[in-house]
Amino acid sequence: MSGVLSGHRVLDFGRYIAGPYCATLLAEFGADVIRIEKVAGSEDRYTTPVNGDGGVGALFMQVNRNKRGLTLNPMKPEGREIVARLVETADVVVANLPPQGLIAMGLDLESLRKIKKDIILTTVSAYGHGGPYSDRVGFDGIGQVMSGSTYMSGSEEQPVKFAAPFVDFTTAMMSAIGTLVALMHREKTGEGQMVEGALVRSALTIGNAALIEQALTGINRRPTVNRGQTAGPTDIIQTGDGWMIVQVVGRPLFERWADMVGRPELKDDPRFTSDLDRGDNGEILSEIAREHAKGRKTVDVLSEYAAASVPAGPMHTPQQALDDPHIQAMGFMQGVEYPDVNGAAPIASAPINLSDTPGGIRHRAPLLGEHTDQILGDLGYGADVIAALREKRVV
Repeated sequence: MSGVLSGHRVLDFGRYIAGPYCATLLAEFGADVIRIEKVAGSEDRYTTPVNGDGGVGALFMQVNRNKRGLTLNPMKPEGREIVARLVETADVVVANLPPQGLIAMGLDLESLRKIKKDIILTTVSAYGHGGPYSDRVGFDGIGQVMSGSTYMSGSEEQPVKFAAPFVDFTTAMMSAIGTLVALMHREKTGEGQMVEGALVRSALTIGNAALIEQALTGINRRPTVNRGQTAGPTDIIQTGDGWMIVQVVGRPLFERWADMVGRPELKDDPRFTSDLDRGDNGEILSEIAREHAKGRKTVDVLSEYAAASVPAGPMHTPQQALDDPHIQAMGFMQGVEYPDVNGAAPIASAPINLSDTPGGIRHRAPLLGEHTDQILGDLGYGADVIAALREKRVV
């Protein structure tokens, strides 16, 4: 399986999620992606280890599949020379670093263009360029809390950050789209450019509707935990053996839901005329939904919702998500073996399907420096030179 991006080379200087997963998506569709990390191994390699303390991390296994691995110290002169040779062979450089970090490593656009004029630089930072925080570093949670999303989650007494790093992954996906657009532009014009993703931008995009409402109405909403505020019933409710989410948005869904729970009179209640009315009086509707599900098996309640064509779904633990028959049937989670790991890791493939040119997981994430000799050999370095570079801790 070659993929539509076969023949394109990407140098991945990324760390953690946003940069690396952007490069992973390109690799998923055929690009030759070289993961470049510290000689001793980058810290993200060992986050959430799955084979003992200090072992390979679950996140690393997910966001670095389909890549080749090279260890390198680009701050040493010999390392800079290797970077230059790599850039000469590359189409894209991915680096999630703040501006001063890019300059220090010679990965800013001006430096890269001196090596290869049409190079595409895809950068990801916490805050992006153009503001007073541009040089600050940050993680996913920074975007969550600065965008208003965390404030609107949980309660006024206890804000709740979403556990999964959705800002990181959204930034990665948007950066991958930007990189593809830049490649299309280069095909037409021969010109490279810089693609810039930023965590705060992604988070503000996801939560933009709430900001628009605030700017135009000055409503100053307060958090309501899991209950929706602009429609209803929208909430996570308890069943007899678990939890489920109900999401009723729009008049047709509300009417079907009212009939389903045996409360057709709600359709004529002035408190529930519009989505906003139902949001304002959402706790009443949530209580009716809770009473309807109380003491019943989740599967039975969900079957009733499905028969009425009202959106609802089960709340899963991680193990229940793995065991869900629909998730299994999709074939989306692919089992990937990794050395010294007990069993196959269920890794999510690219979250989009193409009918004629699908992506796919071709091989596991690389061991530390696994392909260093191969990559340097392709650049023209002999075995004796590579050995000397290792002795100097350049690679």
